[in-house]
Amino acid sequence: MVEKTMETAPQAAADGAAYRRLFERLETLGIDAKVVPYPAHATVEEGKALRGRMSGTFTKNLLLKDRKGRHFLLAIHEDRALNLKTASALMGGKGHLSFVTGERMQALLGVQPGTLTPLGLLQDAEGVVTVVIDASLMGDAQLNFHPLRQTESLGLAPGELVAFVRSCGREPLIVDFD
Repeated sequence: MVEKTMETAPQAAADGAAYRRLFERLETLGIDAKVVPYPAHATVEEGKALRGRMSGTFTKNLLLKDRKGRHFLLAIHEDRALNLKTASALMGGKGHLSFVTGERMQALLGVQPGTLTPLGLLQDAEGVVTVVIDASLMGDAQLNFHPLRQTESLGLAPGELVAFVRSCGREPLIVDFD
């Protein structure tokens, strides 16, 4: 059973400010992002059952760190199985990859587990997260991500995602995991 915690008023206000900043950034980039409601869910399988006929490709997003403490946010196809040892080598990681704690995710990107998104890069004040995009996604028409909220989905073309990451002062890694 997933336990939900109550957000504090300051946290909810901060989340609202980040949400507004996200859409201001997208607008500045000329990206007309469409947002649709998406029921809260705990797993990819549950999300598949709840989303119905929403268009686009759905992603699984993972926040990992290597032995040297480098952070990687992977945006991969929701059905992809990933060998973390192989992934580390393909991304230029050093040694074993491990999952980042929810507390660290919140501190770095301002999102909770279940809401992880490359759009959280806007909140990476430390500038330590490298976005890694699965090359197999780059030919898709629309990629879906949470816009800092688990109860919504936002669709972007792959080029729009790359433009967003670059607007945050980073160059995304496009990695062929096949």
